[in-house]
Amino acid sequence: MALLLQVLQIVSPVFLLAAVGYGWVRIGWNYDVEFVTRLSMTLSIPCLIFMALIRSDVDPLVLRDTVLATLAAYVGVGAIVWALLRIAGMDLATFWAPLSFGNTGNIGLPIALFAFGQQGFDFAVVIFAVMAILSFTFGVWVVAGGGSPVNAIREPLVWGTLLGSLFLAMGWSVPAWTAATLDLVGQMAIPLMLITLGVAISRLQPRSLGRALWLCLVKLAICVAVPVAVGLVFALPAPAFGVLVLQVATPVAVTSYMLATKYKARPDEVAGLVVVSTLLSVVAIPGLLAFFV
Repeated sequence: MALLLQVLQIVSPVFLLAAVGYGWVRIGWNYDVEFVTRLSMTLSIPCLIFMALIRSDVDPLVLRDTVLATLAAYVGVGAIVWALLRIAGMDLATFWAPLSFGNTGNIGLPIALFAFGQQGFDFAVVIFAVMAILSFTFGVWVVAGGGSPVNAIREPLVWGTLLGSLFLAMGWSVPAWTAATLDLVGQMAIPLMLITLGVAISRLQPRSLGRALWLCLVKLAICVAVPVAVGLVFALPAPAFGVLVLQVATPVAVTSYMLATKYKARPDEVAGLVVVSTLLSVVAIPGLLAFFV
């Protein structure tokens, strides 16, 4: 019972804030998802990542191993998903990115913070940054059916990651007034992302929910098994190990739906994946936390 209460305390703020966004739209109030997403992705999240990295007191060698393990995990997940989609004759542009990448920002970051504390959050930020770079490069290339992955270098999130990593490696800091400003901006990120998640889900028009269910179950199995195997191979310490599995196993992100809409990659199918995988996460994430926390 004590474990159940601990897990509920961890996940309840995440789902309650998402419920606020869901209820906001159902009441009939306006919420500009495009504006809030742009604000988060171009300003708040880069500040959050930058400050988390320059303040991290995690052993740099462990951070390095976490980065390498994250790359290995996503390469492994992506390769397995690619092979299964090819075998099943399903469209790569529609299904590969949603099944390979998860909602490490909206859901993964706050849960890592609530479950593992500041140290776990530091690991989660690193994993999120690696995932975001992969998603904005190869992921967008697959969804768009071509184009240059180099375009990702224009993303502020990428620059926040690179600059934060440089400051961490060199032991640099920023003036107190700059740190206070960046902190204030970065603190918007998590509540905004969670509320926006609820808003976006309330507006989705999913289809093919039956197929979405089995695809999401396959995704969950792959996205738990692969990071567990990778974490064991890299001998990651407990917090990094748990956060890696949690982040990789997060449900399909709403950004996958937005990209599918932008590039006309059957967005209704992706909407079904977002809804079903998010509902599954209500059970799956507490189950993972019960094992790793």
